[in-house]
Amino acid sequence: MTNKELLYLEDALGHETFMKTCSMNASKQIKDVKLATYMEELAKKHTDLLNKFLNVL
Repeated sequence: MTNKELLYLEDALGHETFMKTCSMNASKQIKDVKLATYMEELAKKHTDLLNKFLNVL
């Protein structure tokens, strides 16, 4: 893997970690049940994407 590709993966991992954290925090703070559930689904999606990027390494 080239240095440029590794930098891309590092950036993608950071982005997915940030989105997962933000989604989980939002889901815990939102009072609307449907919106909180949607945010939990987003957190799961970003967790899955994070794991896929980790599997590339």
